[in-house]
Amino acid sequence: MRTIRVETSAATILLTEAPEPKVRDRQTGEIAKDAVSGEALMTIGVVHIEEGESSLIKVTVPESGVSEGLALGAPVSLPGLVARPWESVFNGQKRHGIAFRAAAVTPAVFPVAAQADTEAAA
Repeated sequence: MRTIRVETSAATILLTEAPEPKVRDRQTGEIAKDAVSGEALMTIGVVHIEEGESSLIKVTVPESGVSEGLALGAPVSLPGLVARPWESVFNGQKRHGIAFRAAAVTPAVFPVAAQADTEAAA
């Protein structure tokens, strides 16, 4: 299925939910694994803020891509962020949405433009 690269250089991304294992099967508790590497997957919640608009999204990240030093409410970087449309049938009902995946989640700083404005005002 097609993936769409998400450009985040002009956005502020804040961590809203700490990394936790992505569950593949809620009945058995099976943890989702990457189809290629077999590595365990994690999910995080973030708010993506750009041009006065914000969206809460869940992002899947490989376990090895979760950096130390992440703090709720702090800015993060999501290198390699892509969006993938999906569609499935569950209990006879068609469902669809967009899944987000990143290569990693790392601590970040607020956008440079905002820092420059703050420094100029001082």
